[in-house]
Amino acid sequence: MENIIQVSYGQTGHSTISNTMGMREMQQKAYQARLSQLLLIKAPPASGKSRALMFIALDKLINQGIEKVIVAVPERSIGSSFAHTDLVSHGFFANWEPNDQYNLCTPGGDNSKSKVDAFVNFMHSDEKILICTHATLRFAYEQLHDDDFNNCLLAIDEFHHVSASEENILGSLLRSLIRNSTAHIVAMTGSYFRGDSLPVLMPEDEEKFTKVTYNYYQQLNGYKHLKSLGIGYHFYQGRYYTAIDEVLDTDKKTILHIPNVNANESTKEKYEEVDRIIDLIGSVVSIDEVTAVMTVKRHTDGKLIKVADLVNDDSKHREKIVAYLRSIKQKEDMDLIIALGMAKEGFDWPYCEHALTVGYRGSLTEIIQIIGRTTRDSEDKSHAQFTNLLAKPDAQDDNVVVAVNNMLKAITASLLMEQVLAPNFDFKPKRDERDLAEPGTIKIKGFKGITTPKVKSIVEEDINDLKAAILQDKDISKAITGSIDPEIINKVLIPKVIKTRYPELDVEELEAVRQYVVSDSVVKSGELQEVGDKKFIVLSNQFINIDEISIDLIDSINPFQRAYEILSKSVTAPVLKAIQDVLLASKIKISEEEALLTWSKIVAFVDENKREPSVDAINPLEVRLAEVLVYIRDKKRKAMQNG
Repeated sequence: MENIIQVSYGQTGHSTISNTMGMREMQQKAYQARLSQLLLIKAPPASGKSRALMFIALDKLINQGIEKVIVAVPERSIGSSFAHTDLVSHGFFANWEPNDQYNLCTPGGDNSKSKVDAFVNFMHSDEKILICTHATLRFAYEQLHDDDFNNCLLAIDEFHHVSASEENILGSLLRSLIRNSTAHIVAMTGSYFRGDSLPVLMPEDEEKFTKVTYNYYQQLNGYKHLKSLGIGYHFYQGRYYTAIDEVLDTDKKTILHIPNVNANESTKEKYEEVDRIIDLIGSVVSIDEVTAVMTVKRHTDGKLIKVADLVNDDSKHREKIVAYLRSIKQKEDMDLIIALGMAKEGFDWPYCEHALTVGYRGSLTEIIQIIGRTTRDSEDKSHAQFTNLLAKPDAQDDNVVVAVNNMLKAITASLLMEQVLAPNFDFKPKRDERDLAEPGTIKIKGFKGITTPKVKSIVEEDINDLKAAILQDKDISKAITGSIDPEIINKVLIPKVIKTRYPELDVEELEAVRQYVVSDSVVKSGELQEVGDKKFIVLSNQFINIDEISIDLIDSINPFQRAYEILSKSVTAPVLKAIQDVLLASKIKISEEEALLTWSKIVAFVDENKREPSVDAINPLEVRLAEVLVYIRDKKRKAMQNG
């Protein structure tokens, strides 16, 4: 099927060019904030966060009086990103030279006594740099005091593993260090939002951080080779491996993620699933004893391809193949990687062209991390592709609710990626008809604009995180299907999420943020076209002169409509009916705000159709009008009884 998202990039080369100190664009931006005690770096995969940390950490050690640097990563394999690195020959004033004795990302339990003891010994030694996992940091912290971290820099990679929840030990540790020590903290992540809708930091803690934001479009548009990125979905019935050959092209460098054994898509026999996939491709010729690389002869043409099996969790096999994958230098060294829980965050295979994922993954964060495996810039790679192979909802299937919910989650993920991967616009109020917009700016009638420093901070630094929170809201995910009036989505449901995330906003600030988020979402879901000397934007099948766009018009458009329309083309009428039935069983609760906004629409419906809206209608919007009418009458009846 066609891609839900297809984004083209300008190949400017800006994000890959280094300055005289050896820093790329994102790293320069981060280094400018190096004097901050608390620093939050939000930048996509392959933007160079690891090296950015090296630059900042060395400056703090040499020029700022910091005595120690602790780098914590979520899993051992990511620790290799912080190995010895020559920076001097590229223009920097020092090299990154950690002592191998204090690289604790080595095989063995991360909570082992030897690793925890080594961490504690490091804190009381003259050594400068330690690299460990999040787990080792947590266990070592139990044997230390907050003031042991005074004059230390703690760098936390993949910071989205932190949560404001009291049960999140890493989050509690961080909050305690912020409040009870002089520690410097650098937090780094490519996907600041978590998959469970919990905030990473409480607002009062987050406000203490200096934020460096480098967005996905800046990164990908600044590549030399990558021209486009596509995100699409393919549906199957029965067992997923029977449909693999419809979407797996072994001429493309591919990472194939099979489902977790606890997922509905899994057969619960992960090794057998790998065998079936291999059998569909060809026959195994050999398995290298040293590297564990599998050579497979393709059925179609006899071509030999190299396959890595990361599903096999035998420790000896795993160590061999992981070591090989880390040492890949050429495109020909690998063709297909089959994985389950590995090859996600921190995994680097620049030649990867296609991420093929079976089933909905556990979170938006996980999907973004998987897509990030394809978005490295590499010669001979002009297009990157993410394909999600999903079970098609079946009206006769007992698991139809699960399948529908997974499909809606997949749509949600694609909508978020559409927002973060598309070019950004600068939105400003349009004062009068002569107030024309400069390039890159869209002027909107009735638009409030950036009214306060707080609004400015949210718009410039948190817009994608806020959109993630909006798209993960349960009511929004139900509204995506078109069963709720766009005005209710934009004026009731979206501001509810904003208010929850930023309770300190006053009424004017809330409305300013709401208008910006809705405008940005609607415009990015549209298509810009030029006709003669005029620019038009296609929104909800309407051609709109960009100079005539207004906030009232934007509020009348469902910002999430297009992706669902494209996706629904691939399912049959019975499946669409099954989806509607599932959603009808979990209605969005009607609020007074919705009732007030909907009353005029009910009146207009009655005037036009000479009847009241029906709860039995086929059109989901008419059904909602009817439900709101029942709600209003019930409210009126109760008021009269109490009056």
